[in-house]
Amino acid sequence: MAAMKNIVILISGRGSNMEAVVRAAQAEQWPARIAAVISNRADAKGLEFAAAHGIATAVVPNKDYASREAFDAALAEAIDAFAPDLVVLAGFMRILTPGFVERYAGRMLNIHPSLLPHFPGLHTHEAALAAGHAQHGATVHFVTAELDHGPMVDQVAVPVLPGDTAQTLSARVLEQEHVLYPRAIRWFIEDKLQVEDGQVYGPHHPRPTH
Repeated sequence: MAAMKNIVILISGRGSNMEAVVRAAQAEQWPARIAAVISNRADAKGLEFAAAHGIATAVVPNKDYASREAFDAALAEAIDAFAPDLVVLAGFMRILTPGFVERYAGRMLNIHPSLLPHFPGLHTHEAALAAGHAQHGATVHFVTAELDHGPMVDQVAVPVLPGDTAQTLSARVLEQEHVLYPRAIRWFIEDKLQVEDGQVYGPHHPRPTH
């Protein structure tokens, strides 16, 4: 039986993916505990949900720091107080410095609302509609210094429907994110993911036998 792992989740707002992860961890009895939910905004709604579920919370307001490096150092200190095996970005709206990313290399995951490598960055739903793509979706990936480009763990595709707006498309993608992200995190917790040469092998993508 694997030892219990600690997960720290970073949010900036409502944290609906954080909620999905917390619910899945409880319902499926993962060999892990959500050790803390940390936000860069004191008014992040997700902090209330975490506290109501008995999860430790912390706030590191980015506006209190003169530089990204100073903020990231304070954030790392707050995270490390909970000895995380995995750091989960769930709508954390900060670009992280390379030093911070390096500190958690191989143990920090992000979910991005597009089928990467399409549409890194913001406003992905508008971009998918503008490009006329028939499919859109979400991607879970390990975090590297290059924004939205780390080794890909898993993806889910959703159809773009006639008459879709950024709002309707976003809602349909988010529904799938709430399935995709907990599943990918559980694979990590159960030691089912291996990264080699930028490629992630796991239950969804077995290593080729040759």
